[in-house]
Amino acid sequence: MIEPAPRTAATATATATAAGRSRRGGRVRFRPAMLLAPCLGAGSLLCVAAAGWFAAEEARLDLLERARSGLTLSSAALSGQIEKQRLLPLALSRDAELAGLLRTPDRGLAARLDARLEALAAEAQASVLYVVGADGITVASSNAGTPQSFVGASYRFRRYFAEAMAKGRALQYALGTVSRRPGLYLSQRVDAPAGPLGTVVVKVEFDDLEARWREAGFLAFVSDASGTVLATSVPAWRFGVLSPVDAEQAADIRDDLQNPDAPLRPLPLAAEPGGLWRVGAGKAVPAGLYVEAAGAIPGAPGDWRLHVFLPAGPALARAAANARLIAGLVLVAAGLLAALVVRRRRALRQRQETLSAMNAELETRVAERTRALRHANEALTGEIAGRRGAEARVQNLRDELAQANRLSLLGQIAAGVAHEINQPLAAIRTYAENAGRFLGLGRAEPAAENLASIVALTGRVAAITDTLKSFSRRATGPVEPVRLGEALDGALSLLAGRIDGSGIAIERADPGDLRVSASRIRLEQILVNLLQNALDALAGRPDPRIVVTVEARAETVVVTVADNGPGLSPEIERTLFMPFVTTKEKGLGLGLVICGEIAREFGGSLALAPGRGPGAAFALTLRRAP
Repeated sequence: MIEPAPRTAATATATATAAGRSRRGGRVRFRPAMLLAPCLGAGSLLCVAAAGWFAAEEARLDLLERARSGLTLSSAALSGQIEKQRLLPLALSRDAELAGLLRTPDRGLAARLDARLEALAAEAQASVLYVVGADGITVASSNAGTPQSFVGASYRFRRYFAEAMAKGRALQYALGTVSRRPGLYLSQRVDAPAGPLGTVVVKVEFDDLEARWREAGFLAFVSDASGTVLATSVPAWRFGVLSPVDAEQAADIRDDLQNPDAPLRPLPLAAEPGGLWRVGAGKAVPAGLYVEAAGAIPGAPGDWRLHVFLPAGPALARAAANARLIAGLVLVAAGLLAALVVRRRRALRQRQETLSAMNAELETRVAERTRALRHANEALTGEIAGRRGAEARVQNLRDELAQANRLSLLGQIAAGVAHEINQPLAAIRTYAENAGRFLGLGRAEPAAENLASIVALTGRVAAITDTLKSFSRRATGPVEPVRLGEALDGALSLLAGRIDGSGIAIERADPGDLRVSASRIRLEQILVNLLQNALDALAGRPDPRIVVTVEARAETVVVTVADNGPGLSPEIERTLFMPFVTTKEKGLGLGLVICGEIAREFGGSLALAPGRGPGAAFALTLRRAP
């Protein structure tokens, strides 16, 4: 590698002189690096603009989500108010006193009904509640006795009256003829065997809801199928329209609203790109950009829609400006960092010559150190291999001890198992002799029954021997989900011969389909050890009993084996899990030690359970499996 010559003052002077001659001659050599600055500037502007756009779009989506939340809450409030008021006419249409007044006018009855209607309207927060006879004349009203009383007024011309008399119920949004206030009229027909008696009408005004919309800080209004604005947070927009209507459409809308003075002016709304709306200048609302959320109102007339607008212009501009500022600061910081990097690279280039010489010396030292490390690594590898071999031998010794423990247990339960096998074998011989006699007598059917019994008994013998073979097998399998009930059944099956002839009562819990993390054979080994110890402790005891309980917790399962034997002394408890310490004449003192080691391999534990009365109790804690 040829090292670059150091840049001296003379070299720099010569370069500057050559550059000056080139400029004086009018010839400037083009270099690709000249495009770097313009490209970086254009890219920076694009990054700043993109950051502003993305920030504005994120702000728009956030505002739209807020508008949708406001739409959901407002729609639920409006729907709830309509549903609550709808029940009043329905309930009153079945009132006997009201029906009696419609059949036979009576001033006293009318006065009582006026008072009831006034109380109901106040409690339900209805604008007015009144009863109209079949002739369209109001006979009772919640505002009776006031200057705006409906009593005696004719509402035969109202669509909600005619439609309710014809169809049973009706609703209409219209301007009040007396109050000159708009509202939703809900009417219910009062039926009788002789025919309709009249209608019950409730008027719902949305002043409170409109006030809450204004307090929430957003524009909101309800429109019908014709696009006419009904309830709104902007009073100047009431009875406006979403789009221009011709004279014929305007006449139909005014007739339906029964409001000849409805302005029906188009709202100052214009759609903008990006799902935004622009509200025109006016005294009613601030002009600018808005986001809109709209949807149908559950429980309201089927063609009603609720529109919610949130101001978006200032928020979008602020988000875009902040994003552009941050992007600009980041780009400036990046430029400064790049300049610092260039400066550092120049300084590093100047140090390269010095470092080259140092590197050569360093490489020599590294090579020597590498050889020393290689030798140390080889020695360490040998030591690790020796430790792994020792660990393998220790694990093998543990497996051998566990296997020896299982074989020792098999020897202890062999007599009981032999008894379990001798019983079916004796029965098999009896059934075989009987089958031979039946065949000699030509009686095939009873002979077949005896042969079937022999088959069943051989199955029982096979099950016993299979259990013995599984238990005696060397268990080095992985820890996996095991049904606790099956392992408990296997352990009790191995000890069935001894238990049956001992007179010891066994009370065991049913774990159902509960699973634990274990190895089936080694789990049975632990349970057999615990049950065997309990059986030994109960020898010659009055009313002997062994209780096996199962407690399922969130992440663990605790199996407790308890007996009512003589219990353990404090001296024995202290040395209980020490190897080669035993109280049995023929014991080695390894059973509980091995069982505790197996439980730890399962991720659990084996311990003496304290405070359980007479006798001893051992708690096996295992990890719960799915």
